[in-house]
Amino acid sequence: MKTESSGPGPAGGGLDNAAYAQLRRSPEFERLRLAFRRFVFPMTAAFLAWYLLYVVLSAYARDFMGHKVAGEINVALVFGLLQFVSTFLIAWAYERYARRRLEPLADGVRANADRIPGKEAG
Repeated sequence: MKTESSGPGPAGGGLDNAAYAQLRRSPEFERLRLAFRRFVFPMTAAFLAWYLLYVVLSAYARDFMGHKVAGEINVALVFGLLQFVSTFLIAWAYERYARRRLEPLADGVRANADRIPGKEAG
């Protein structure tokens, strides 16, 4: 059975299920997955904790969140805007991390995929 989407090989090419299973077991693929998880899991946990703090404070610390910082700008508005800032910072940090750490590992996985028998003809 062949997969419909193209795999890690060149555009138009792909791997059948057996070839993908073989690639999946390779040390290069495992290193790529581990490097991806090292960034994504802690960053996701940190962002969710930050978001939940905002929600909980908004619900249960109304006096604190309503405290005026400057003019009509209160703590809740500052926290809400910081949610957007943190989202953009995480995206920027991921882009840098992916370029420096993940792309070289992905190149190794691609090179390994090119050597695996069972590649579909493109």
